Amino acid sequence: MKKNKIYPLYFALPALLVFIILFLVPNFISFYYSFTIWDLKNATWCGFDNYKMFLSDAGLALSMKNTLIYAVATCSLKVILGFLIAVFLTSAIKTKDLLRSIVFFATLVSAVAVGIMFKAMLHPTKGIVNQFLGLFGFSGADWLGNTKLALGSVIFADVWRGLGIAVVIFVAGIQSIDRSCFESAVMDGATGFHIVRHIILPLSRASRNSVIILSFISGIRSFELIWSMTKGGPGFATDVLGSVVYKQYSAGYYGLSTTGNVIMLIFIMFLAFPLQKILEKKEEA
Repeated sequence: MKKNKIYPLYFALPALLVFIILFLVPNFISFYYSFTIWDLKNATWCGFDNYKMFLSDAGLALSMKNTLIYAVATCSLKVILGFLIAVFLTSAIKTKDLLRSIVFFATLVSAVAVGIMFKAMLHPTKGIVNQFLGLFGFSGADWLGNTKLALGSVIFADVWRGLGIAVVIFVAGIQSIDRSCFESAVMDGATGFHIVRHIILPLSRASRNSVIILSFISGIRSFELIWSMTKGGPGFATDVLGSVVYKQYSAGYYGLSTTGNVIMLIFIMFLAFPLQKILEKKEEA
């Protein structure tokens, strides 16, 4: 009995060690350096000066607003489109395996590569998007140079890249539903809409919650795609917390940029944890 109690701990120790080394230790170090002025060699304690300076930044309010819009928009679109595509890919179609591979392909491409590709495609004069619109008599738009369109364009690119993960999670959730539920519904004369509404939608709630949490956190942390497409521009139209932190780091304000990372971590925890609790309660209901 004693061995049975200790035995599972040996399996937990490697994961716990990795968690401590790669997560806890870097976070504690970052937390310390956020209170210092440092140049990668020497660190001078400055108390809360970095936090005061970071929070008083004129562009911080806009970047936080953009971050929330970006996170909510990308999360919502991935959940809705991912679910609809997953329903289609779990239906009785012969090419569903090929289509699943095609949908998942975008996830394998790096965010920077996707950003460069969309930046070229959305070029105002040479981009394939405006050239295609020109075939139908439309003049197109400056998708990344217009302050009203830039954020939406980047959101579209992010959804295109991240949709594959959402689809895979939804497909796994739908396939785990007992086939007898569908058979009984068909025998009772249920239509496809009723099956989706009353069987697939409620019974895939766990998958939906996973997609919501992962997509929302990914949206808040997003940086590479935005930076490779717009560098936070035009002006500050697509500036998010990640790009603000990077700009401070590239300017040599290492302590200030570390403070930004700590604030981003707190921001994610403040939003993601309550969201997860709400979703868990709904799942248990």
